[in-house]
Amino acid sequence: MKIMLKRREALKVVGAVSVGSLPGWLRAASDAADCAADVLVIGGGTAGTIAAIQSARAGAKTMLVEMVGQLGGTTTVGGVAYPGLFHAWEKQVIAGIGWDLVAKAVALDSGKMPDFSTPPQRHSLHQVSVNGQLYAALAEEACVEAGAAICYYEIPTAVRTRGDGWEVETIGKGVRRTIACRQLIDCTGGADIVGMLGLPRLREAETQPGTLMFSFTGYDTSKLNADEIQERYQHALLDGSLKEGDYCHADSPFINFLRGGGSIAQHIFGADSSTSATKTQANIAGRASVLRLLRFIRSLPGCSGARIGRMQQETAVRETYRIVGEVQITRDDFVSGRVFEDAIGYSFYPIDLHDRSGVKPEPLQRGIVPTIPLRALVPKGSRNLMAAGRSISSDRLANSALRVQASCMAMGQAAGATAALAAAKGLSPLSVPLGEIRSLLKKHGAIVPG
Repeated sequence: MKIMLKRREALKVVGAVSVGSLPGWLRAASDAADCAADVLVIGGGTAGTIAAIQSARAGAKTMLVEMVGQLGGTTTVGGVAYPGLFHAWEKQVIAGIGWDLVAKAVALDSGKMPDFSTPPQRHSLHQVSVNGQLYAALAEEACVEAGAAICYYEIPTAVRTRGDGWEVETIGKGVRRTIACRQLIDCTGGADIVGMLGLPRLREAETQPGTLMFSFTGYDTSKLNADEIQERYQHALLDGSLKEGDYCHADSPFINFLRGGGSIAQHIFGADSSTSATKTQANIAGRASVLRLLRFIRSLPGCSGARIGRMQQETAVRETYRIVGEVQITRDDFVSGRVFEDAIGYSFYPIDLHDRSGVKPEPLQRGIVPTIPLRALVPKGSRNLMAAGRSISSDRLANSALRVQASCMAMGQAAGATAALAAAKGLSPLSVPLGEIRSLLKKHGAIVPG
């Protein structure tokens, strides 16, 4: 009895966390079969998380529907835990809510930021290494503190117009609900909502390969013979024990793969997240590739102790559908640094198309910083609807650069700000005065062209 009493007193001092302690609006939204919001964000990945936080901070009643159990998308579930690029030519060009979360994650973990004062030899040196799971927790905290209601483990099943807004049906384990909203933001990555509405989307005949993030450990590369390793690697490709894409840099020595621990050195051809069936196949293919590599590495002299250091639960997908927007960002627009008249943010990254021969980034010329126009976030001919993230209206080469995390965070914040203002004014996104959108973005730390 004394032990139980002491435990109860300790809980009172520490402050036990329970579902009942969550904000009332979040609890109500979680419980309700039918509910309403000013802004509904579908997809809590890189762009959607920031869109929801921005919308809620701007005073809009905001709901966020996410099909997995955490926020962050590529950074967290996908395991690409080094977002970028926030800086260009010794100057920060993307900031705001996404950058603040990244900076907090670094401060609470390693405390180490790259040196942004000089152009790096490789663009990857300016990507910021974060603890993905810490980032997920911080993003969730920011959403809850802003007042956005998160609905995990739910997917939309139907979307229809309702007056000047939308009605979205979602389903999850033990949950069916209808959400009425004024503004809808599609942050699914593949423009799923846009597709459900029958609006046009673009897709390549063969999309870029996906990658399952993992690493190997348990061996010492200093003791390996690079020539012997390469001979065994070539033989494994011929006999089928390794397959094309297991090591995506096929023209590079396999010893380089071993030295890097395997990180981001794999391509899963045909990886597709458009449906649950195709995503299942992508995940199976990703894990099969990791097993082939592990077995091969353990067969090498001095590598019998090799083991998996980490492996994400999902294969990350680079490309599926893109929207047909009110304007399309082309490769020429991107590499020339075109300043669109309705620019609401910057993007900065090399043209970065992955294919069967690997990837050879095409860096931008000195001083070039591309911009993102609001119209590229608006499906052509739509009202009260935006799409943010890698599904932005763009041609394939421009999209290969626009799809990265920092740029998607900038898009998400712009979409969240625009939707909140549109909901408050009873307007469609492109009718909101551009000056008000830019002013709200600046208020919340974003860097806006002009």
